[in-house]
Order: sequence, then C-alpha cells, then structure tokens
Amino acid sequence: MQVNEKIGFDDRLLMLCMIPVSAFIIPFVFFGIRFHKSPYLSWQVYLTTLIITSAIWLGNRFILTRARSWYPQFNQTRRRIVRQSLVMLLYTLAATNLLGYFLHDFCQLQDVQGRGITAGDIVINSNNAAIFSSLTVIAIYESVYFMSQLRQSVEEKELLRRESLQAQLNALRTQVNPHFLFNNLNALVSVIPESPEQAVQFVQQLSKVYRHILEVKEERSIPLKDELSVLHAYAFLLQTRFGNNLSIHINVPEEKLRKQVVPLSLQLLMENAIKHNIVSSTRPLTIDVFTSNGSLVVKNNLQKKNQVLESTGIGLDNIRNRYRLLSETAVEVKEDGQSFTVSIPLI
Repeated sequence: MQVNEKIGFDDRLLMLCMIPVSAFIIPFVFFGIRFHKSPYLSWQVYLTTLIITSAIWLGNRFILTRARSWYPQFNQTRRRIVRQSLVMLLYTLAATNLLGYFLHDFCQLQDVQGRGITAGDIVINSNNAAIFSSLTVIAIYESVYFMSQLRQSVEEKELLRRESLQAQLNALRTQVNPHFLFNNLNALVSVIPESPEQAVQFVQQLSKVYRHILEVKEERSIPLKDELSVLHAYAFLLQTRFGNNLSIHINVPEEKLRKQVVPLSLQLLMENAIKHNIVSSTRPLTIDVFTSNGSLVVKNNLQKKNQVLESTGIGLDNIRNRYRLLSETAVEVKEDGQSFTVSIPLI
C-alpha cells in the first residue's frame, strides 16, 4: 500500500468513494433536489456538483500537503492549521463561485417555470456546501494524520524504551565479570601450590561458571533450574576460597525450578554477602538459599566488617535495577541486626 507521508495514509480509495458520494448527497441537502418533485435530480446537476466537489477536495488536499511541508514540526501545528485553514477557505470560496459561474447554464438547476431555486439561493447554498465539504476534508485528513503521527510517536518511544532497557541490562551485566574473575583468579593462585588436584577441579568449576556467564549474557531471564545448577559450581569456588569458614545451603523445591530469574543475580548476592561480612574461623559465615512467598531468598548471618569507607551499594543496586526492568515486583532487602536477607521475585 502506497502511503503519502504528508497525508499519513493511502487516500486514493477514500477519494474514489467520498467525492462521488458527496456530489450525490449535496444537491439533496443544500439545494432541495428531490426524486419525486421539482427541482428534479438530473445528470447535469450531479455532474456539476461532482466537478466542483472534486476541485474543492483535490485543491484542499494540495494545500494541506504543502502546509505540512512548510510547517513540519510539532510545535508549528497551531500555526500550520490556522494558516492552512485560511488559505483553504479562500480557495474553496473562489473555486466554488468561479466554477459555479461557468457551469451555471450547464447545470440547469433553476426551474424555468419559476418553481425552482433562485440565482441567489444557488450562490448561498453553493458556498455553504463548499465550506461544509472543506471542513469535511480538514476533519478527515487532520484526524488520520494526527493518529498516524501518534502511532509513529508511540512506536518510536517503545523502540527507544526497548533499546534503553537493553543498554541498561548490558551495562549492568558487565559489572559482574571483572569482580568475578578478579576474586577467583586470586583464589586459584593460592590453591595451585597446595593442591594441584583441587586446582584442576577449581578450574573446571570456574570454566562452568564463566561459560554460563557467556551463554546468558544476551538473556533477560533464565530458568531457576539453570541458575541453581551454576550456583552449585559457584558455591564450590567460594568454599574453596574460604574453606570451613563459609557454609552455603541451597534448598529449593522441585516445583519452583521452572520459574525465571535474572541471570547472575544469585552469584552477585553471594559475593555481596562475603564482601561486607567477616568470614573467619572464629566467625564463620552462613548463606542460605531458599524460596518463600513466591520469591527466592538469599539470607546470611550479619557480621559486618569494620570498613573505613561505607559500601557503595553497587551490588544491590545492580540487582534492583535489573529486576525493575523485568518485573513489577520489587526486590526486598531486610536487615534485623542478626541477619541480612534479600528476596528476589521469581518471574
């Protein structure tokens, strides 16, 4: 379908239907034409009205498209409509009266026996009909053009919103990778001299986790089952780093495994717990992962480090932002003095 950008739609069928129909209706509405009594509808009357209606419609259509070229900006709409309407009105009156003058004899609208319409009535009614036709053209084309522009604006806004969401997700994902590699490569360096076999297993689990990061980097959400599978490998890496000083318990019912979660959110929460809490032989850290009220909960006993600088909160902001983009349910964070709990919605 050929769409005129200045019109907003393909109006050929509209003109093909509306111009002949309008030319047929106008004599009955404005000139008192009847089938059963004088003045009768004749082919001369219809053809005359058709010529004038076509001239008004096509001329106003041209003025309308030119006005949209001269005033293309949205903030110019009021100025465009005012000036466009004034020019269309002048053109309509000029075309109607000029064509009416030349087609007067051909039309034969006046009844020769004096029972028809006077010349003054013809002029007045012709101008009324022309103005009505002009207003109809303006109403149709402006309504369709407005809806077309509105639809285009909504589509562009939605496209920009999706691109923005994708850009934010990509930016948020990149926060995980450097943090993850730095900690685990340091741990690997310390394991290799003491236990080469454990170092091999560590590399295998590290490879599994990092492969998962690469696989889900384009995903907005993944099945909880897949995330937990990698979480066990991630827990192995953490417990290799901290030994018996860290306990991780994962207890998620089978029926919850089909739910969706944001990729890498659990790993980030675990790393966040370790970053901000003491992990030692005298004060071991325990992390529990379980479900409650439609959410996945990550809970640890609270034993904050004596940090000189306050936490920036980047880890939790990462989680919150990623879920804000994908779910109406917010991430809940609770701290009661004994424990620190983060609940993330199962999508």
